[in-house]
Amino acid sequence: MDDPHSNPGGRGRPPSGRAGAPALRGVHDRGYLPHWDFGGGIQAITYRLADSMPAEALERMRDGLPTGDDGKPDQQALRQRIEAWLDAGHGSCLLRQDAAAEAVLRHWQQRDGQDYRLIAWVVMPNHVHLVIEVIEGRSLGRIVEAWKSCSSRSIRNAVGGDGPVWQRDYWDRWVRDQDHLAKVVRYVEDNPVRAGLVEAAEDWRWGSAHTTRAGAPASRSGEGARAP
Repeated sequence: MDDPHSNPGGRGRPPSGRAGAPALRGVHDRGYLPHWDFGGGIQAITYRLADSMPAEALERMRDGLPTGDDGKPDQQALRQRIEAWLDAGHGSCLLRQDAAAEAVLRHWQQRDGQDYRLIAWVVMPNHVHLVIEVIEGRSLGRIVEAWKSCSSRSIRNAVGGDGPVWQRDYWDRWVRDQDHLAKVVRYVEDNPVRAGLVEAAEDWRWGSAHTTRAGAPASRSGEGARAP
């Protein structure tokens, strides 16, 4: 899916460089999803709670999808089905609790400016979206692994429970250029509107639009939006 995912760590500052991937490291596969790992590139990232989508639900989503020359389901169509499932609020939705959402955001902000620059983000009840600019020489895979590991401990300390907090993998998309970046940011920030949680993106406390669009007229532009 040509993914449009939200604006800088809630601070509203623009990315320091152009969208794109000045130093391509290559594509790697950790056994589940392929990942683009660039030095200095801008990436849109999604990951979800471990109980948000049972394996059997994912298999059902693949049924009836058109396939490509490689015999695999159309990835954009599959991605749209996955997004709709997540937005419907399946699973425990631990991130609906303020303490859990705060833990996620806090761990994103800790390395902001050191390993990456936060551009946009949103914490949904059972999944998250971010857009970051990866600082040259840093690994996206290690960045995401650190977010998950640290926030898992904080979330369990705050809300209790046992078992894994996050799914074992993540989804990422390289942002090609400034037009693509604008679409990705809008898509991420408008996720709570598409999910029916708020009428305007700036009303969602756990998204960068809460800061970047402060004082802007209420908008329902997220309704009916699809990932670019």
